[in-house]
Amino acid sequence: MHHEIIVGRLDVAELVFYAFVGFFVALVFYLRREDRREGYPLEDAMTGRVDSAWGPLTASTYKRFKLPFDRGYATTPSQGREPVDLAGARPFARFHGAPYVPTGDPLVDGVGPAAWVKRADYPDQDMEGRPRIVPLSHDDHWSIAREDPNLVGMTVTGADHKVAGTITDVWIDRSDHLVRYVDVALEGGGRTVQVPFLMGTVKRAKRLFHVDAISAEQFSRAPTLATAGQITRREEDQLVGYFGGGYLYGLPGRTEPWL
Repeated sequence: MHHEIIVGRLDVAELVFYAFVGFFVALVFYLRREDRREGYPLEDAMTGRVDSAWGPLTASTYKRFKLPFDRGYATTPSQGREPVDLAGARPFARFHGAPYVPTGDPLVDGVGPAAWVKRADYPDQDMEGRPRIVPLSHDDHWSIAREDPNLVGMTVTGADHKVAGTITDVWIDRSDHLVRYVDVALEGGGRTVQVPFLMGTVKRAKRLFHVDAISAEQFSRAPTLATAGQITRREEDQLVGYFGGGYLYGLPGRTEPWL
C-alpha cells in the first residue's frame, strides 16, 4: 500500500505542484489587473476607440480610500477617459505617436512641460490639519533667519533680464521649513502673482530675484489664486506647470534645435 497516494495516481507531490501552478496563475492575473488602475483602458490615438481586449479579467475593481481630516472618500481610478482632442494642441501629423504641437499659448493652455494635473482643489495640510503652505505675513510664529537675505522688496527680473515686479511676501512650507513661493507685485500695479521660489536665483548684492523660466511680459499671464492667502494643491500644480513650461516655451529660441 502506497500511503503517499491520495486518490488513484494523485499523490501529495502532484497535488502541491498543481496548487503552486494555480496560485501562480492567479497571482499573475491579480498583478496585471492591479497595474491597470491608471492609464487604462488603452485607446486608439487617432479614433479614441477602446481596446477590445478590455474586460473583467483584465480590468481592476475600484478601490475606495478614506481621506484625512474629514475630506470624505476617494476612489481609484476616478478620472474616466481622457479626451482625444486636447485644447491648445494638435498632433503634428496623422500617425500613431505623433507629437503634439501648441496652437495657442502653451503656457496658458498647459501643453507639454507646462501640463498640470487636476489635483484636489483644497490646500495641502500638515499633520495638524492646518494649511501647510501659507504667506509669511499670515503666521507670526515664522520668520526669515537673520543670516539670510530679506526677500521682500527685491526686484524680480525675467529670462530677458527685464523687470517683472517686486516681491511683496513669502510663502513658507510649515512642514518642511522651506520657502515655496514668493508674491510678486507686477510692474504697473493691479496684479500680484505667485512664483515658485526654487525657479529663481537670489542675487543678494544687487537685491535681485532672477527668474530664468519666463520673460518679464509673461508674468502677467501666470495663474492666479481663487482665494487670497490660500493656495490649493491644484493651483500649485498649475503654477509649477506654467513656470516649468517656460524652460521650453518661455523664449522663442528655446524650441529650436541646438545644432
